[in-house]
Amino acid sequence: MRDALLRVCGAACVLLVWEAAGRSGLFLDGYLPPPSQVFPQVVHLLGDPEFLLGVVATVLSWAIGLLIATVVAVPLGLLLAARPLARAASRAVVEFLRPIPTVAMVPLAVVAVGGGPETKIGLTAFAALWPVLFTTMYAYDEVEPLLVDTARAFGLSRSRVALRVALPSVAPFVLTGVRLSAAIALSVLVGVEMLTGTSGGIGEFILLASSGATRMDRVLAAVVVAGVLGYLINEGLERAQVRWFGWRGAEVGAG
Repeated sequence: MRDALLRVCGAACVLLVWEAAGRSGLFLDGYLPPPSQVFPQVVHLLGDPEFLLGVVATVLSWAIGLLIATVVAVPLGLLLAARPLARAASRAVVEFLRPIPTVAMVPLAVVAVGGGPETKIGLTAFAALWPVLFTTMYAYDEVEPLLVDTARAFGLSRSRVALRVALPSVAPFVLTGVRLSAAIALSVLVGVEMLTGTSGGIGEFILLASSGATRMDRVLAAVVVAGVLGYLINEGLERAQVRWFGWRGAEVGAG
């Protein structure tokens, strides 16, 4: 209850500051509408079937991209962590690819694949890959060596050691990486939707609302919906972490 009350108070303070800034006259007319104008538009959009279809398109693309990133990153992270030679050989490539801004790859992706869902899903998966990959690798480094040595003494192969010993130990940390990637994936996805303008979703709605006769109230309403989605996703993953991994999951989530 205390945490919930603090969250409500924090949100209320932000809304009050936003309302005051929107009515202060410091910004051009209509460019920072206050919450009293934005939230009625949120209600209106939530009753708009076309906008809701865009939200569904964004959520589905986000889920597919995050799933692809996780399915690729976890085995790859275990492989690189378990084999020092592979880790050393791939380090230069990984460190080259990881800092590349995902949105900078949009023109190349559009030329190569087109502006459809494949582009935004692929770029979302690329952006979400790295937190899961690195949390998996570093979590493997923290696995109790005695467990690994015991498993090998019983004749388990490297792959079976990774599946039966390493994976259960790193799972709470992997889920932390997934939580980090979930927020990154959603922000990148909406940005790619805005830049392509042809793949549907919340980002395309924001692009259209900000073009021509700019409707910043509708733009900010869509941004609020995207923010609420991100909040709900993080809350869901955090609760899943606590439920599945108990005190260990809670400790990792807090960290």
